[in-house]
Amino acid sequence: MANHKSALKRARQSVTRQARNSINKTKVKNAVKKALATVGGLAEDSAVAFKKAMSTLHKAASKGAIHPRNASRRVSRLAKRLFQGQTAQE
Repeated sequence: MANHKSALKRARQSVTRQARNSINKTKVKNAVKKALATVGGLAEDSAVAFKKAMSTLHKAASKGAIHPRNASRRVSRLAKRLFQGQTAQE
């Protein structure tokens, strides 16, 4: 355990940050799971769930819970899975 005043403070800060990051990561996992659950369903449901998941991923990246490239990669892979085979019907 830390003995110096500054080291004790850093330990407290790391506990706080760890809790905050785990909350954000859990939100990301839940949003991605919900989006993947819409695979094969209605296109509107998929689009709404994808938009929510994309927003959650980018928010987590902006807060430092995950790396920005990690968020971009996951958004890309999610879009690929959700909208695979769907073409513009217009």
